[in-house]
Amino acid sequence: MLNQSSPSNDLQTGSVQLLPAVSLDNVIFGFHHNELTVLLLQAKSNQGWMLPGGFIGKEEDLDSAAVRILTARTGLTNVFLQQFYVFGSAKRNRKEHLGDVLQTLGIELTAESWFMQRFITIGYYALVNYDQVIPHPDETSLACSWQAVRELPPMLFDHEHIIAKALHALRLQLNYQPVGYTLLPKEFPLKSLQTVYETILGRKLDRSNFNRKLLSYGILEKKEKHYSGASHKAPFLYSFREDMYFKALENGLEKDF
Repeated sequence: MLNQSSPSNDLQTGSVQLLPAVSLDNVIFGFHHNELTVLLLQAKSNQGWMLPGGFIGKEEDLDSAAVRILTARTGLTNVFLQQFYVFGSAKRNRKEHLGDVLQTLGIELTAESWFMQRFITIGYYALVNYDQVIPHPDETSLACSWQAVRELPPMLFDHEHIIAKALHALRLQLNYQPVGYTLLPKEFPLKSLQTVYETILGRKLDRSNFNRKLLSYGILEKKEKHYSGASHKAPFLYSFREDMYFKALENGLEKDF
């Protein structure tokens, strides 16, 4: 539970004093049913949706705060988060939304409360395997669930804009990120890997060109079994050769598939 302290008007969570005017939001991407998804919380106060975010301790490193906040709000652990942008628009705060959320926690707000002043927020993003996480909502939320990026529900604050920026950052860094390794199961058909790239990039890729370039890196190992979910002739399954894959990512895969 969060408690407002006095007379300094700082916010505390347990014994941790929080930093005024700075917040943090996590954009967690997953991949399910050929859809790029994002993990969102539904607010109890007004049923709008938001990113799992929060405030930073005065003596806390940013990266540590991002991990703590994500775990506290969703139950997710062992997630590698990467900072991607700072959001500083003078008009980005929606005070009516923030007031609703904080009142759910029993926090009494006044015009002088630093919550109601201007905030900048630091964005982090991560890629996780949809099938390996079981998210849980925190005490301020009705639900914690995956939502399709291409069809987001009504969002609070400027969180739709933050998701768009995170997706843009992911596209720019795509050839340095282990997207297939992170988002797909251990064994997969090449078509699924192509679909991941197409979904993130928002465009179709030539199948033969994509397969030729990926296989030329030597980062994939062909299995002696077929994909069981195919309706026609079952394709072979592949897995990543981890050492070669991560070495290739250090220099970046080719920009164009």
